[in-house]
Amino acid sequence: MNITEQSINGVTVLRADGRIDSGNATEFENALVEALGSGSTRLVVDMEKLTYISSAGLRSLLIAAKKARPGGGRIALSAMAPHIREVFDLSGFSSLFEIHGDAGAAVSALGG
Repeated sequence: MNITEQSINGVTVLRADGRIDSGNATEFENALVEALGSGSTRLVVDMEKLTYISSAGLRSLLIAAKKARPGGGRIALSAMAPHIREVFDLSGFSSLFEIHGDAGAAVSALGG
């Protein structure tokens, strides 16, 4: 997995590339929490190049969302491949996050 970070109109965009599984979910979680801890209250996780996410990756997203809420933070997800979206739908996580077709739409939805 590779994670890159970019700021677009005041919204932090993290791009996850590859697989998020039990071997690297902690690294993913740390990147999410660090982005939120650096003062950003609006975060987009761009999943365009994500090929797999395990329950450990879902847990990382949930932890980040819980940390964001007290400060009024929001996390939006974007560009999920159909098989990634299916994981979110089956697990019920689709109802926990804003999901957009691409990173630009997610940034706009968060006010960027």
